[in-house]
Amino acid sequence: MIEVRKIVVTVEEVRHDGGPVLDQPILKGAVACLVKNPFAGRYEPEITPMMEAMKPLGVECARKLLDALGGDPGRIEAYGKGSLVGAAGELEHGALWHVPGGYAMRELLGQALAIVPSMTKVGPMGASLDVPIHHKDAAYVRSHFDGVTVAVADGPRADEILFALAMTTGGRPHARVGGLTKDAIAKWDGQR
Repeated sequence: MIEVRKIVVTVEEVRHDGGPVLDQPILKGAVACLVKNPFAGRYEPEITPMMEAMKPLGVECARKLLDALGGDPGRIEAYGKGSLVGAAGELEHGALWHVPGGYAMRELLGQALAIVPSMTKVGPMGASLDVPIHHKDAAYVRSHFDGVTVAVADGPRADEILFALAMTTGGRPHARVGGLTKDAIAKWDGQR
């Protein structure tokens, strides 16, 4: 059921964002996987078997992304996921990534208490997807509210879905607008 055409991994090394140079660059990475949409062009009432079938793909993509970011789960501070459905599909097809993508990252990273933020949309080939990210252990850590833009020039084709995962090794480079900081996480409830 799962036919993968292409996997693309990208990593940004952020050294500063207009302020002082950081002591250690922040890595922001994404993996995009282009998968044939078996439901393209028609309405299918029962699509959840595909969610189960994609679990190994979720683990493969999470592993590729973690490896591209240095391989150490302890360095990852934030994450997110998203999907971009080709024009012959429907928004709900993108929602099939919730379990395979989110749980794969949480499993791989060990302690990852916060919900994995998500975005899905329908779009044309070459469209960009802004994957929301936040701190992996506490969603209210304001310094880690950010995003990673994902795009693949030749996808998704009309009968494909682009599934994406994003991880970072830090928050915004010069965060200074207050709110909960990562050092102040205290409840360990996924929120604060």
